[in-house]
Amino acid sequence: MLSPRVVKLGGNELDRPGWLATCARALVRLDPVVVVHGGGRAISALCRRLGLTVEQRDGLRVTTPEIAEVVELVLGGPVNRQVVAALRAAGLDAVGLSGVDGGLLVARPAGGLGMVGEIAQVRAGLLESFLLAGLTPVIAPMAPPSAADGGPPLNVNADAAAAAIAGALHAAELLLVSDVAGVQVDGVLRPALDAEDVEALIDVGAATDGMAAKLRAATAALRAGARAVRIGDLRLLEDPGAGTRLVARAPAPQPA
Repeated sequence: MLSPRVVKLGGNELDRPGWLATCARALVRLDPVVVVHGGGRAISALCRRLGLTVEQRDGLRVTTPEIAEVVELVLGGPVNRQVVAALRAAGLDAVGLSGVDGGLLVARPAGGLGMVGEIAQVRAGLLESFLLAGLTPVIAPMAPPSAADGGPPLNVNADAAAAAIAGALHAAELLLVSDVAGVQVDGVLRPALDAEDVEALIDVGAATDGMAAKLRAATAALRAGARAVRIGDLRLLEDPGAGTRLVARAPAPQPA
């Protein structure tokens, strides 16, 4: 039975060729792997060039119809090709996909942020067929609404998309890779966090914006079936003890 890892690569780092090349070489050793990428910095840069307002709330992008077009253009185009090219150069047989391709992802409107969606369905069998063929899927996280709802693809937070994919695949591990070493509480890096404590950390301001989104995605992945989740930097790909591991609290034993 396949037991892949799902790796989300932070979009803010993808414009650093050295970072991406190092990441790609490390991913070779984790194969089989599914890669999900963001592209926030590139999206914001093009929005500003086009005179569109860049706004985020709680680490999530407010997405007007015009910005949704930019998201689709950037994520499904140059950013996806950049990641695929780096992985292929490192020796992985990578293939670029968006959530639209093959009905890979289906989203429902998230509400309050414009054309932003939450993953409602993952076609896990399609990803498994790629993995069994020795291919490495590289996924741009735009997802269409259901056929009943119709409409253009919705912008889905890449951490949340990776979490949904990891859950659907019952992944051995979800790795949320960015430029931070892990989750810090009161200035101290935490090697492990109880998933049940995540909302409390967010409520007291110990985790904000992008880190809050990562923590919520991590807990969602565990609930959906991923076996382990870690948050951190590139060392996650080399060291099984690096970063912050999210731990699901064991259910209390039932009385006899």
